[in-house]
Amino acid sequence: MPVIKNLRSIGHRTVNAVWRLGFATRFFLMTLFYSGPSFRRFHLTIREMFFTGVMSLIIILVAGTFVGMVLGLQGYETLKRYGSESALGSLVALSLVRELGPVLAALLFASRAGSAMTAEIGLMKATEQISAMEIMAVNPIARVVAPRFWAGVISMPLLSALFSALGVFGGYVVGVVMIGVDEGSFWSQMQAAVDFQHDIMNGVIKSVVFGVAVTVISLFEGYDAPPTAEGVSGATTRTVVESSLAILILDFILTAFMFRGD
Repeated sequence: MPVIKNLRSIGHRTVNAVWRLGFATRFFLMTLFYSGPSFRRFHLTIREMFFTGVMSLIIILVAGTFVGMVLGLQGYETLKRYGSESALGSLVALSLVRELGPVLAALLFASRAGSAMTAEIGLMKATEQISAMEIMAVNPIARVVAPRFWAGVISMPLLSALFSALGVFGGYVVGVVMIGVDEGSFWSQMQAAVDFQHDIMNGVIKSVVFGVAVTVISLFEGYDAPPTAEGVSGATTRTVVESSLAILILDFILTAFMFRGD
């Protein structure tokens, strides 16, 4: 019967999704539990920070600059209608620090570093390196997963801050250098509008949460990937899709809590 077959398919997918969610939660808790060795051998985390953070700098800096330049152009045209061109600095800075900086940096981080982590751990599993560690009594969570997790969590806020800083610079280049907005008004309005605790710290909190979500998803998908070329490829694709959706959903939730009093 087609109806019974469809019900079985829905039930199987639901059970599989619940099982994966439980396994992912257990995987995250185990990563936190076995983080001690990664801190004692912090050079492992530093090495992974270079891989996830430093190697992502180019795309973060270039994207941040051009996003700021686009904000400068679009913001100037909008503010010009109301005679508020001097508020361009406030518009660019608040848009980047509150929203665009953490979100876009996290999306780029997921696309570049997250997919790379998934592929790397998936290939380690496919070539039985994970199994070899277990045979030699080396905990793969402590040796492979935990350093990459903390590297991603530490790198994400730094990349977000650089994205926002280069975005402000791009807005300055377009607004002040190219269009001719008064430089003093640009910086003074921005300094008056941006609050450290309410704007900058909320952006930092967002970037930390995004870093945790993206890194956990990337590591879990790689660790859970079937040990085949097709399995690793599918896990990499799922990492980018799931990370992007998680970032957007978490952004809405965090924004609703942080700025509900505005």
